[in-house]
Amino acid sequence: MIDLALLLKPGLAGGDAGTLRRRLSDALKSAVLDGTLEAGSVLPASRVLARELRCGRNTVLHAYEELAAEGYVLADRQGTVVSHLPSATRKASTAPSTPVLPPLSKRSTPHRPVPDGNAENQAPFMPGEPALDEFPLARWQRRMVQAWKAVDPTTLGGNPSPGEPVLRAAIAAYLRASRGVHCDAEQVVITSGTSESLGLCAHLLAERGERVWMEHPGYPGARAAFIDAGLSLVPVPVDAQGIAPPDALWKRSPPKLVYATPSHQYPLGVVMSLARRLSLIENARAAGAWVLEDDYDSEFCRGVPLAAMQGLAPDAPVVYMGTFSKTLFPALRLGFMVLPHAVLPQVLPALGRRLVLGRPVEQEALAAFIHEGDYTSHLRRMRALYAQREQALRESLERHWPLPPMLSPGHGGMHLALALPSALPDRTVAEAAWQAGLAPRALSNYSVAGAEPLNGLVLGYGRLAADQADRRVRELSSVVKATARRLQLALD
Repeated sequence: MIDLALLLKPGLAGGDAGTLRRRLSDALKSAVLDGTLEAGSVLPASRVLARELRCGRNTVLHAYEELAAEGYVLADRQGTVVSHLPSATRKASTAPSTPVLPPLSKRSTPHRPVPDGNAENQAPFMPGEPALDEFPLARWQRRMVQAWKAVDPTTLGGNPSPGEPVLRAAIAAYLRASRGVHCDAEQVVITSGTSESLGLCAHLLAERGERVWMEHPGYPGARAAFIDAGLSLVPVPVDAQGIAPPDALWKRSPPKLVYATPSHQYPLGVVMSLARRLSLIENARAAGAWVLEDDYDSEFCRGVPLAAMQGLAPDAPVVYMGTFSKTLFPALRLGFMVLPHAVLPQVLPALGRRLVLGRPVEQEALAAFIHEGDYTSHLRRMRALYAQREQALRESLERHWPLPPMLSPGHGGMHLALALPSALPDRTVAEAAWQAGLAPRALSNYSVAGAEPLNGLVLGYGRLAADQADRRVRELSSVVKATARRLQLALD
């Protein structure tokens, strides 16, 4: 049984049930991660703990359920038992006063961001495109008007290179509350999006020719940024728990950077397990590598989302990054990354030579949009909308697809990956679909050089209204049938 004094530390008791549940679950997670709660430890029965904390039993039950959903504990005949997880953390008593992090790159050549692709193309099934017609434009316009009213001549000269302080503070507060990221405003750097964040990391954290591990299949924008920086790409397979580097690869080809999309792998859609996350942090630390955590689609994951990798271990060698292009609108061209405190004195001066100044009014408006609750309200609406659209797409594929529809997991987001038989080349199908006014992406386009391409289609449904799913799936099915006939391939 665990020591209840751990849970009764000052500041845990008091507040409403939701606040107490959050404090309780956070305390337990920290105790598991830092080793205070050893693997196999049995947590107190919910009734016992509720009585000790003088709170409702449901508060404890909900906290236990959250820990079980995220993989921290298991429920068995003994009760609620702490899971066996990799040791990616250190106890505070043994932590060095100066964090041990990988060294930085000495390079200082300017970097130009890599474009994110054709955001103007609104054809059905285009992946990564949000439902712009559902964006709360009137509320955004009000924030922009307010921001312009507050502008003075000095604002027009540009913003500090890491971004407007008010936006950096708003993002830090949001990430602490919603994603479990351990950060303050000083660590947040505003960029033009994930592609620029990746390019900056590739130049600042690695030398030309050093290895970067990349998910296979994976985000083409990341691949382009790493190639542009002169890095050597090493494809790492993805399984049902996310990026899965073999143990031998750590010794044979140790990386300087590891790129991962743990919240919703792009494009396969799997979610990285807690054990896999901790193992990746532990192995990266041992190898002197940086993990680039692209928190893609975390806002639209359904169920209980796992906390960001960045907050799972103290002084983790993780750079956390995100973008507002998918959650708000692509033309905003604003993203961010969170850097470890220990590297700020070296990195911030270098950033000043790379980041392009500008968009101070949009940054001020976005800060207000987040601070006043407009952002979380919009995300709630879109999460429900995308869930409805995903379900409609899945049901339409079940009804009309001419093959058994082998689909990626349904963890949320704005796209599905659909496998095709090897005799039906995905690029041929995608080209024929394009000619028919549809825009699925060939899954093989997400391959990393040196790895066997997967054959399939990536279907975006962000802009696919539920009542249009049947029609569009029938159209795509007709394309597949016509392509199969042209190739003299039997689909049944």
